Amino acid sequence: TLGERSDRPMRPQAQDLGSHMGKTIRINADGTVPQDNPFVGRAGALPEIWSLGHRNVQGIAVQPGTGAIWTIEHGTRGGDEVNLDRAGLNYGWPDAAYGVEYAGGAINSGATQKAGTEQPVYYWDPVIAPGGAVFYQGAMFPAWDGDLLVAALKEKHIARLVIENDRVVGEERLLTDLGERVRDVAIGRDGAVWAITDESDGKLVRLAAAE
Repeated sequence: TLGERSDRPMRPQAQDLGSHMGKTIRINADGTVPQDNPFVGRAGALPEIWSLGHRNVQGIAVQPGTGAIWTIEHGTRGGDEVNLDRAGLNYGWPDAAYGVEYAGGAINSGATQKAGTEQPVYYWDPVIAPGGAVFYQGAMFPAWDGDLLVAALKEKHIARLVIENDRVVGEERLLTDLGERVRDVAIGRDGAVWAITDESDGKLVRLAAAE
């Protein structure tokens, strides 16, 4: 995933198929382009592009069982997004977005929807400043199976999102008493949840069921 650096002159590149900025790209392990990428062969389009219209994707996760790609994206003041990232689709930035500019005021026209663009599956306002993300699979917390765990920097927790039929139907906030910016999250072989914090004296934390 490649952001557009939140720089006003560069923002339009998120909608420009001739730029990698503000895109999810898909390449093979050897750097070549999969020939079934959605923009292969289109004049003026970079063939590596999978989807467009992203601001600043921080987390990406492959959903077990479906292989679907989910991305987690920073908004401005409001508008952190969870997107089901599908081939060839446009996720709107900066023409459609939730939230306002950091300094206040509307983003472009202030539209939250635009024809031809996708709505987020879920968004946060106020923001949590998401980091990495992973789908839970493991024996330690069987009730969480298939849930999406999202690290939160600003709000200092892990968000557990319950997903049913490609919709977020519930949210729980974990590690809220840690008081540190959570940068990334992963699942151990035993099903424990591991998190790393983004602080001057950061921590590696293991979240496990009580024995």
